[in-house]
Parts: sequence; C-alpha cells; structure tokens
Amino acid sequence: MEMSVQSAGTSRATVETKPHLTPDDLARLSVGELRALYEAGEIFDLSELEGAPRGRMLTLAGGLGRSTPRRVLARLARGALFPWRGKSFSTQDRAGQRGAGINRVILLGERFPFDTFVEASAIDGKPCIRLDYDKPENPFFIRVIRDELREVAKDLYLGPAMFDGKRPELVLWFAIDCR
Repeated sequence: MEMSVQSAGTSRATVETKPHLTPDDLARLSVGELRALYEAGEIFDLSELEGAPRGRMLTLAGGLGRSTPRRVLARLARGALFPWRGKSFSTQDRAGQRGAGINRVILLGERFPFDTFVEASAIDGKPCIRLDYDKPENPFFIRVIRDELREVAKDLYLGPAMFDGKRPELVLWFAIDCR
C-alpha cells in the first residue's frame, strides 16, 4: 500500500506503509486472497521473529473449497483447543538471513525442529524465509514439509505450508503474530 504525504516543502513524497491486519483478518480471507497477500508480502530480517511468537492455522488449501470440512477445520483453528501454538525462532547470523526454530504443540511441547534461510519461494519465485524440516530427528512425514514466510503487516507474517515432493503442493496457510 502506498500513501502520499506532504513534506515541509512543496514537493510530495511517497511513503510505503503496511496495512494493519490481524490473524483474525487473515482467517477471513479466501485461499486466493491469502496467496495474493503473500505474493505482495516482503522478506524480513529473521531477528524480527526471535523468541516464541504465536501461530495460527488459517485455512486448508485445495480441494475443500467452502465445504463443511473446511468450515469445521477453520472453526477449530480459531478455538483455544487447536494444538499448534506457534514456532520458536532463533537467528544464527548477524545478517538475519539464517536461523533455526521449533514448533510448539500442546501436550507434545516443542517438536519438529527446522532451519531457516532465505530462498526463492515455491509459490512465486521471489525471496522468502524458508523453513526446512529435513532434519534426521524429524519423522519422515515432517521432513517433507516446506513452510515459507513473508511479512504482510507490521509484525504479522503469512506462510504457505506445502508437501515438498517433486513439485511442492500447497496444503494450508498459517500466520505468525509477533505483536
């Protein structure tokens, strides 16, 4: 989003601003709208995620459309009983380009570690933060997950979760909220 502002002189300057969005706002968007928002998102310094931000599953992608299972899962994801609570992140380099993390899941604690780094997105080929679960300590069904992140609003990050086979297949959209 661009906003034009009047400076002290007579010239006008264009200032890039980010929309004010919440995870609830994202949860109301369609799969197509989430994709468009993700494609307009920006790469960021991993240190912005440092710590244990909250996570939110937004919607399943593909096949379910507006069907009853999608609505039920969306309602469950909004509720307090949904087991995934987010991801914990740590930055490993001064440039904020490499790091590591782990998922936080109710009853399981911290599980399924991942490495983070900048890479071309499987969605649109532009830079993103990639979360790579291909680690020996993860079970095979976790090792094939490819998550990505881009900042879509101040301290709000949107990501696709994909099965990373010969061609990554979009499974769901999630959000990370650092506010």
